[in-house]
Amino acid sequence: MKTLILFIFILGMTAMAQTNNLNTEAMKDTTVKDPGSNEPILLGYCTREAFQDTNYSWWFESVYDMFEIDSTTADSLRDKLNNVNITIVMGTWCSDSRREVPRLFKILDYLKFPADKVSILTVGRDMKARGNEAEIYKIEKVPTIIFYRGTSEIGRIVESPQLSLEKDMLKILKG
Repeated sequence: MKTLILFIFILGMTAMAQTNNLNTEAMKDTTVKDPGSNEPILLGYCTREAFQDTNYSWWFESVYDMFEIDSTTADSLRDKLNNVNITIVMGTWCSDSRREVPRLFKILDYLKFPADKVSILTVGRDMKARGNEAEIYKIEKVPTIIFYRGTSEIGRIVESPQLSLEKDMLKILKG
């Protein structure tokens, strides 16, 4: 019986180690050296968890923590987010992306917006990802935050908001 329990324990630990290796390998596949700075950048689709890596967490967490939400405007967004999906096209090398994306996530967290309704595509300085994923979005500047209702694009915020993220979102979602 002890041998069986030990075998099951070892089997479980092996599976966990392999899962961690798969996650590490997936991260390696999306991290490349930026030719402009020789620093690591992300390319391709990723999740928000990618920003927990120390290469990105230093800017993501500091901007996220310092940003103060316009809660009055944000509260008026709540009932307008039904059937909305958001695609963020950004560059981890880009100062505008480093400023706006953590702020957007703080607003989305405040609103309890479902994580599975947000897609993140990271691009290089040439506005391309690893394949041709970025071409379908017709990106000229990053970040570009695209809002969809169902499958129809209803608006985008390009590079930086005109008024504020909350107010620009409200304008898009009202339309």
